[in-house]
Amino acid sequence: MEQQQATAPRPDSPGAGDGPAVFVGVGQAEAALVEHYPRLTRLAYLVLPPALGRSRRVLTAHSIVQRALPRQDSRTPLPLLPSQRRSGHPAPDPGYAFVRLRTLRSALAAERPRLRFPLARRSVPVPTLPPLLPRVWGLRLFPRAGGADELALDRTLSALSGPARAAYVLRALEGLGDADVCAVLEEAGAQDAPGALAEAAGAPPPAGSRDRSLLESAEFDPCSLQARPTDLMRRRQHTRAVLAAGAAVLVCGALLGLPGGGWGPDGAAAPPYAQNAAAQAALDPAKVTRAPAGAWRNATRRGLAAWPARGDRTHDRALLRRALAVWARPGPDVRVSATPGTAKGPAAGPPQLLYAGVVDRSAVVVLYDGLRVVRYAEPADGAGERSEGGPGAALDFARTDGADDVSAPALVLNRADSNVRYLTAPWIDHADLADLLKPTDGPQPLHLDGGTTGPVPSPAQATACAAWQALRMDGHLFTDLGELLPARLTYGAPDRPGDPSGPQARAAWARTACHLGGLRGQGVRAVNTWEFARGPLPAGGGTAAWLCTRAETWRGPGARTFAQIQTSGKAGRADAPGTVVARSEGGPGCGPREPWVLAGVLWKAQGGRWWLVAAGSEQLTEITARGGVTGRAAGPLLAVPAAAGAQAELSARLPGGARVSGLR
Repeated sequence: MEQQQATAPRPDSPGAGDGPAVFVGVGQAEAALVEHYPRLTRLAYLVLPPALGRSRRVLTAHSIVQRALPRQDSRTPLPLLPSQRRSGHPAPDPGYAFVRLRTLRSALAAERPRLRFPLARRSVPVPTLPPLLPRVWGLRLFPRAGGADELALDRTLSALSGPARAAYVLRALEGLGDADVCAVLEEAGAQDAPGALAEAAGAPPPAGSRDRSLLESAEFDPCSLQARPTDLMRRRQHTRAVLAAGAAVLVCGALLGLPGGGWGPDGAAAPPYAQNAAAQAALDPAKVTRAPAGAWRNATRRGLAAWPARGDRTHDRALLRRALAVWARPGPDVRVSATPGTAKGPAAGPPQLLYAGVVDRSAVVVLYDGLRVVRYAEPADGAGERSEGGPGAALDFARTDGADDVSAPALVLNRADSNVRYLTAPWIDHADLADLLKPTDGPQPLHLDGGTTGPVPSPAQATACAAWQALRMDGHLFTDLGELLPARLTYGAPDRPGDPSGPQARAAWARTACHLGGLRGQGVRAVNTWEFARGPLPAGGGTAAWLCTRAETWRGPGARTFAQIQTSGKAGRADAPGTVVARSEGGPGCGPREPWVLAGVLWKAQGGRWWLVAAGSEQLTEITARGGVTGRAAGPLLAVPAAAGAQAELSARLPGGARVSGLR
C-alpha cells in the first residue's frame, strides 16, 4: 500500500519536475531532517569523494546534512517522491525528499568545488576545504570497519564518478527505481543522469549484498564511529606555543579584573547594571523563598509554589548567589536556552527555591518566580566541562503558566549520556517507565530517592526511534521533549481527553510516538491523540484508522496538529508508524474549540489504481472533494477514483449547515 498527501503532486517520471510546486515549510523540513538524520548522513558519506579520506568525509557528511535545513519556507518542484513505497525505507514525505535533494546536491558539489563570481559570470576551481562545523579537536573519527564484502563494495564505489555513486546509493539504499533516480540526479545538478545510472548499473555488487544492502552496514555509518588520536608530536609542539601565549593573556586579564572584583562571588555573571532595591533583593540568596515541607498537603492548588526546597545544597549561599547573579546578568560564556515565548529577563523579586544539589557531577539550582522555572547548572568541582558537554555555566528557562499537580508533576534536573533525571512533586511516591512502542509490555518501576529519579532514557536525545520511554506518575503519562517540563500524553476526543490506559489508546500511541520528534523544543504542555474515524479502504485494501494529534503549548498559541492514517491491510504492518497526511500550526482544528477534523490522502490500491480517500470526525455529515478530484459522500468517509498526483480541496458540513475545510 502507498500513501501520498492529497495536495502534493506525485511524479512518476523524470520529467515530473516541470509540474506544480510543492510547499515545504522549515518546520516540516526540520522534522524530516531530525527523524531521518542517520540515513541522510549515510547518503552524504557514500556520495562524497573518497579522496577526502574517511575521517574528513565523516565530518563533511554531518556538515552537509546540518546545512540542508533551509532558512525559509520553500515552494519548489520535487521530482523526488518514489512512485512506490518500499519496506524499510522512509515514507514518501515532501519534507524528507526536500532535505534529501539538498543533501545530495551539496555532496555532488563537493566533488569539484568552485568559487563563483556572479558579477563577472565566472567561476574558478578551489581546493576542498574542511567544514567549519562540526569540528573535533585532538581526535580522528572513522566508521567501524566491516568485512571483506564491505571492503569490496568500498573499492567499487571509489571507482565510480560522483553522479554514479549517487545513482548506486539511491537505488540500493533509498530503494528508488531508475526513472526516479534520473529525476533526482537531474534536479541535484548532475550533468548526465542516464550515463551515471548506466555506470552504476555496471558496477558489480559484492557477493554479500544478496540478502540485504551492504550500504546499511556499520562500514558506511557516519553516526557510529571509532576514535583515534591525531599527530601527537605536532600537537605537543603547538600546545607549548599556545600555553605560553595563554599564560600571558591570563596574567593581563587577572590584573585587569582585580580592581573590579574579578569573577568574585558572582561566578560567570556579567558586571552589575541595576542598583534598585527590587533588583538587589532578587540577587540576595538570603531572601530566596522556601515553601514549608508539608505545605502541599493543605494547599488549595498543588502547583509549583507548594513544592519544598530539596537537595543537599539548599543552604549553600555561594552557589545560590552565583545562580541568582547569572540569572540576572548571564555572561558571554553562559549557555542560555528558553522555550518559545519565554522571557529571559531577571526575576522581579526574590524567587522560590525548588532544588539545589549535585546531580551527575553538576551543581544544579532550580528556581521558580510564579511564571517561569529557571534551571542553573555549573560543574560541581568548579572547573572543567558540564555533563551537557559545553564549558562554563548553563541557564535554562521554561514557562509554567497555570501549572498544577496534573500538568507539572516533575522537572528536569540534568541530562547526561542520553539520559535525564527528574525532580518529582512531593506527593509522587511511585513512578514507572513504559515504552510506548511496546503497548503490551508491563511498566517498569523507576527508583526514587528523595524526589529524584534514577536515569531515564530520553527519546528527545535519540537519533533513531527504536524505543520511546514515557514516565507514568500519579496515573498520568508524560514524555521528555527536550525541555524542563515533560509533556503530558492523553488520548480521546478533544473535549474529553483522558489518560491512555486502554488497549486501543496504547496501540494508537505505539504507532504515533515516533512522530513526536517534530515537537521537540516547542514549549509543548500536552499532546492528545484520538481516533476520529475508522473504515474500510476501497478495492479490498483493508481497514484504515484515522487519527488526529494536537500539541498544546504552555504559552497558549503555537499549537501544532497533524492527522495520520494507520492501515492494517495486507500491505501494512500492524506496528508500523502511521503516515502523516496533513499538518497545521496555530489553528483551532482538532482542539477543544473545534473538536472536529477532516483529512484526506491519495492512496494506491494493490491493483495499481489510485484513490482519494478522506475521513472526518463523527460531527461531519457530508464530505465534498473539488479540484483535480471531484466527489461527495453523505457520511464521514469518502473514496473517489483519482489520478496519481492529483490535487483536491476537501470540505465538509456540520449538522448546523456550516462548512469546514480539510486540515492542512
